[in-house]
Amino acid sequence: MQQAADITYWIAFTAGILSFASPCVLPLIPSYLTYITGLSFSQLEEAHPNAKVRLTVLLHSLCFILGFTVVFVTLGAIAGVASSKFQLHLREGLEYVEKIGGLLIFLFGIHMTGLFHFGVLLGEKRVQLHKKPSGFIGTFVVGLAFAAGWTPCIGPILASILVVAARSGNVGEGVALLSVYSLGLGVPFLISGLLFHQFLTAFKRFRKHIRLIEIGTGVMLMAVGIMLMFNLMGQLTMYLYQWFPIQG
Repeated sequence: MQQAADITYWIAFTAGILSFASPCVLPLIPSYLTYITGLSFSQLEEAHPNAKVRLTVLLHSLCFILGFTVVFVTLGAIAGVASSKFQLHLREGLEYVEKIGGLLIFLFGIHMTGLFHFGVLLGEKRVQLHKKPSGFIGTFVVGLAFAAGWTPCIGPILASILVVAARSGNVGEGVALLSVYSLGLGVPFLISGLLFHQFLTAFKRFRKHIRLIEIGTGVMLMAVGIMLMFNLMGQLTMYLYQWFPIQG
């Protein structure tokens, strides 16, 4: 149902934004920006940077975003293909597969809130690039490495979206969901680069609330997991459409 798909896209986009706001990513934005652009911190911090600085940040940020988007979309396609093949051979077991997927997302949410940590999700898994390859291609490679070395506190969010993508049993749906997720992560990164001075000012105020964002993310994942386990996603979507009708 198209309406049920709509809410999963919103979940994926929100998950991308929450990934950006996580303790794994947000505090590292200044470092990432100076690393990929080759600009100094003082150049980025200017309240009114010149056109050349803005263009440099824009182009390198887009290449970086494209890099991690390629990895995430590829994972989404793989999840869709695997699920599609599985459904072809085991259609009678799909109900149980969906419940298991919901349970996994629920457990990911518990991990995010800190109520209980699962050992398999612990430990750093970053890919280190000690020297950035030159040019825009180099920035693209850094984006690939950023995605490939996804850190544990973001892993549950990404894994949850992949579970939802696999649940669809459709390659196109998997690609679309992970594209929307990448958009949710990429847009605030791009804005932060172009408005770096304002970003630093806002970050100083926001920093103390990062843990609350992480807990909120965990609660959201737990809620999504419960909806999948008890097949409530479609019912929730219909309820929302009654309150917020969209004319097509």
